[in-house]
Amino acid sequence: MTDHVIVVGGGLSGLSAAHQLLINGANVVVLDKQGFFGGNSTKATSGINGALTRTQIDLKIQDSVQQFYDDTLRSARDLARPELIRVLTYNSAAAVEWLQDVFKLDLTLVSRLGGHSQPRTHRGHDAKFPGMAITYALMEKLEDYAEAIPDRVQILKKARVTKLIQDPSDELKVLGVEYENENGEIMQLYGPVVLATGGYAADFTDSSLLKKYRPDVYGLATTNGTHATGDGQKMIMQAGGHGIDLEKVQVHPTGLVDPKDPDNRWKFLAAEALRGEGGLLLNATGDRFCDELGHRDYVSGEIFKTKAPIRLVLNGKASDVLDFHTKHYSGRGLMRKMTGRELAREIGCSEDKLKKVFDDYNAIGAGKKKDPYGKKYFTNLPLDINDDNFHVALVTPVLHFTMGGVEITDKAQVLHAQSKKPFDGLYACGELAGGVHGANRLGGSSLLGCVVYGRVAGDSASQYLFQKLLKGGASSASKRLGMISLHIDPSNPGQVVVNWDSNSSSPAANREFVPYASASSSPSAAIAATSAKPESAEKKSGPKGFSIPTKEFTPEEVSQHNKKTDCWVIVKNLVMDVTNFLEDHPGGVNAIVNFAGRDATTEFEMLHEDRVIPKYAPESVIGRVKGTNPALEL
Repeated sequence: MTDHVIVVGGGLSGLSAAHQLLINGANVVVLDKQGFFGGNSTKATSGINGALTRTQIDLKIQDSVQQFYDDTLRSARDLARPELIRVLTYNSAAAVEWLQDVFKLDLTLVSRLGGHSQPRTHRGHDAKFPGMAITYALMEKLEDYAEAIPDRVQILKKARVTKLIQDPSDELKVLGVEYENENGEIMQLYGPVVLATGGYAADFTDSSLLKKYRPDVYGLATTNGTHATGDGQKMIMQAGGHGIDLEKVQVHPTGLVDPKDPDNRWKFLAAEALRGEGGLLLNATGDRFCDELGHRDYVSGEIFKTKAPIRLVLNGKASDVLDFHTKHYSGRGLMRKMTGRELAREIGCSEDKLKKVFDDYNAIGAGKKKDPYGKKYFTNLPLDINDDNFHVALVTPVLHFTMGGVEITDKAQVLHAQSKKPFDGLYACGELAGGVHGANRLGGSSLLGCVVYGRVAGDSASQYLFQKLLKGGASSASKRLGMISLHIDPSNPGQVVVNWDSNSSSPAANREFVPYASASSSPSAAIAATSAKPESAEKKSGPKGFSIPTKEFTPEEVSQHNKKTDCWVIVKNLVMDVTNFLEDHPGGVNAIVNFAGRDATTEFEMLHEDRVIPKYAPESVIGRVKGTNPALEL
């Protein structure tokens, strides 16, 4: 009998499940088909929703759980499933504060996104996209645990799960998974399964769910990584699970158009926070045509009706609030700074025309006029064509998120299509789980769904595991579980001690520290285990064996390697050949290729700590810029 839970998928939902399993005392094996954790979670740019959080209270935001529930119910429309929405919204504050308390994340900035009656989308001051900041915190901590306590945590990357293993005599019993490792070998792994494999908004495969259920949007570009191909949905439905709402694919209104490559199918997202902080959408004639803070499907629909190209316009105040975003997009060549007069010329309208559009909007925001599109919330006014600068981007609707997925209970159990009974030992969370958002997802609820339902799946799977172990009779694992005693470690308040030996007279004997078992405990606290070496975490002062090669290259030499098949970049005076790393990069191939042959230091520092180079791509470092003595802060 196994004593671990299998988690498939290393995005935020899978990572949340894995950490919750560890908190509960279970061992965990995490598999991901990519060479790098993160999934689409790292790309989330607006933040994570939470109602009645400490941050909201500190900011005197008059929100409530009921308001959030009602907003989500309205957005979900006729496909609302109240029991799932209740779990999502009623656990939202706890999810945000779990991230703050356990992983020490800054989530003290709050914005109002489209469809929300109150500001409740949280992000930090740390100049990173919130999805990346949150996911990296969980990812790096789990990888640290895999090194420090390998008997508790095992990570298998480039392991593509292809099949659920079911009991031949009862298809409702899931026994484990079959996967293909990086050597092409077919392997089997047994234990309860949490699937967190993401959505299908980049499913352009032969068995495409997009083509089957939404052929009308199949030709759109996507913000998703190439990995979002509906693997989990297909596996579960093949095993007898129920796919629901599979036609509900969210088309986000503001994918960023690269002027140099407008037809590229893989696009970066213009965060909804840009419109939440006052960004306007203008059509080809320079006119507004919608409530910029309407639901995503509404805004996308209005874009399809009006005349392209569409421009997203932020004034100076909004740009200052979202300084990180505008710098990041500008660095990628996706956004430009210009005067109001330059904007009018670019649109092809007169300055007087654009001034009237701005003046009318200012009057609406001041309550002097009624908005023809019903917009209610205004911020960072006024817009002034004469005395302000603007950040401007071309945008287009893009495939972004799939509300459809597999049917689950409010405990993240996967339901069988025919019997409507839950599978034994199978759980789903994140974008794979259908029905959580109904017909339309609110901005900021994707990260929230990952954390809330990841934790729910972790709780359910650990309970199932322990129940099975307790029923195991003579198994050593069940004997150990039968002797568990819990108490507070007197030398380390906030830490729960698990005693496996009921005969021990000393509370310090034979104990395991469950990582961050309370909200107040630190994720960096030592984890001592009977079979682990607790000092291993302390000895890890830096990436083992990494050194910067002494070979020198001039910037001119680097500039010759400027394409996808031969891609070099300069980062902090390191010369890196990232050609073979491109497909593993969680931000997508284009995120690096945009800087091929150039210095990408500024953009790198906006998103990453130095340690990611020796940790994830040490073999890519081939030398240094001539005449420099580079050093990384590790």
